[in-house]
Amino acid sequence: MPVKYSRMCTKFTSNLMIPAALVLTLGWAGAAMGDVGSEGWGRSWGVSNVSYRQSYDRVPVRRWEIQPARGLPTLSKSNIEPLKAAIKYYQAVVAMGGWKPLPMIKLKLGVRHQGVALLRRRLELTGDLPSGYRNTRRFGRYLDAAVKRFQARHGLAPTGLVDRATILALNVPAGERLSQLRTNLDRLRRLSNAAARRYVMVNIPAAQIEAVENDEVVSRHKAVVGKVDRRTPVLRSRIHQLNFNPYWHVPRSIVRRDLVPEARRNAARGKDIMSEYRIDVFSAPGKILDSSKINWNSPAVYNYMYRQQPWKENAMGFVKINFSNRYSVYMHDTPTKKLFGRNFRAASAGCVRVQNVKQLVSWLLESNQGWDSAKVAEMERTGVRRDVSLKRRTPVYFVYVTAWATRDGAVNFRRDLYARDRVGPMASAY
Repeated sequence: MPVKYSRMCTKFTSNLMIPAALVLTLGWAGAAMGDVGSEGWGRSWGVSNVSYRQSYDRVPVRRWEIQPARGLPTLSKSNIEPLKAAIKYYQAVVAMGGWKPLPMIKLKLGVRHQGVALLRRRLELTGDLPSGYRNTRRFGRYLDAAVKRFQARHGLAPTGLVDRATILALNVPAGERLSQLRTNLDRLRRLSNAAARRYVMVNIPAAQIEAVENDEVVSRHKAVVGKVDRRTPVLRSRIHQLNFNPYWHVPRSIVRRDLVPEARRNAARGKDIMSEYRIDVFSAPGKILDSSKINWNSPAVYNYMYRQQPWKENAMGFVKINFSNRYSVYMHDTPTKKLFGRNFRAASAGCVRVQNVKQLVSWLLESNQGWDSAKVAEMERTGVRRDVSLKRRTPVYFVYVTAWATRDGAVNFRRDLYARDRVGPMASAY
């Protein structure tokens, strides 16, 4: 790297407090985009005899999967100045030509490869790797830590493996990242000014939830959000009710796009999935049909009402969180917990599934009804149906924030999931 370029990087990363910010706090970034370590890639990477199965420290990654660290709030007013500093720094990077894209070469700790030098230069530019380390072809422990820092800032599992998702994130052009920062500065100014003292935030592209009180994160949760073709909407509302062990009234869109086609496929094999998943079918209020005798090829099935009974496989899990909105979306538990361990979590029909929902519900209820975590756990254990209205409604914000900085200097990016930023295709591609 030319001396002038190296000095520029050192100067601007210092102004951004990046070295302090990039002390690895696992779970820092919360939600993530792009699956790590896809099977079947081994022969195409150009690095021979490298095994990626359980080849990294699973303890911190498992911690990241189970419960992200609280970190700092996304919507804080104290994030505005660090975000402006990040914009200034990325302007300088763009003016110097940005960074070179990395080839699709899978790298990891201990590997020797010519791509390691290019990876080092790329991570130095964004302060993940302090400049001045010997530029060798060997992937050493300092570079391993730098990769984990980069992954954490971009919502990827901090494995240290330079896999497909990590390379795609590394290769988003500096100009697109700068555009994201500028676009989100306007969003965060508006959102931080409007945020209440106590609120719940769902950051859709980050697939991340924060419970915030007095500008501090009380708890952070991973989320599963809407697919690209079934988007979770941006909205503001107030949480007014919790349904414990609820019925699930299947929305018309899911009936048409998912439930009926699946019922038809199973009926052709002699299976009744309505019975299997405890879904009652109503031809009219109070009139339950025998689902084993329904002609699923009849257009009449689209006019029936479908309601899943409370049980361990209920799509709502054991609790549903209600707030008024014109999109008919809500937050809820899920029986499919394994989705929270993924990097890419845009997998719902628009509603938001909440990781460790008991912690969030306990916080919502503790100052309203005096409930504690033991009471919430009891509701799950007993399976008792109960609706609880909050005495004081809690504001909830569904936001679309793909780039932000926090007061410790950390600069975070997420995939432009629904291409709302309009900054370029690569920011949406990983």
